[in-house]
Amino acid sequence: MFGNPSLVTRVAIGKGIGALVGLLGLIFLPYFLPGVGWLPRIGIFFWYTTLGAIIAALGALTWHPVLKFPMPWWVGAPAMGAWMNFVLAFFAYDLMKAMLTSTFGPEGFFASPFWFALEGAVFGLMVGYFAARFGGKARHTP
Repeated sequence: MFGNPSLVTRVAIGKGIGALVGLLGLIFLPYFLPGVGWLPRIGIFFWYTTLGAIIAALGALTWHPVLKFPMPWWVGAPAMGAWMNFVLAFFAYDLMKAMLTSTFGPEGFFASPFWFALEGAVFGLMVGYFAARFGGKARHTP
């Protein structure tokens, strides 16, 4: 099963890791933002499940078509995770700001919602590693 590169295996691994991280967010979000409703909690679960699948699937494409050079998983996966969480910070800025303010205070170093981009890079690195390790690595071909 793990001998040949498989896109289905990569996506399944990415979705599994994303679902675990999303489940942690679903469970622990009320501790960081008391009184938060179910909609943001379920949204975080689905966000990370989908993000894990996207990172794992795009990790199979290792040749950058515009820049014409190979892009290994340890570059593409964190970049995709950081970019997607950066975009998420724009859409859910108020909720994330409230959560980080309640956790770190209004003048805290981590009070900016754009720190989620770094968290997305770490998540992408984790998904990319496990997807490449157990789902196989693609060849660098143009």
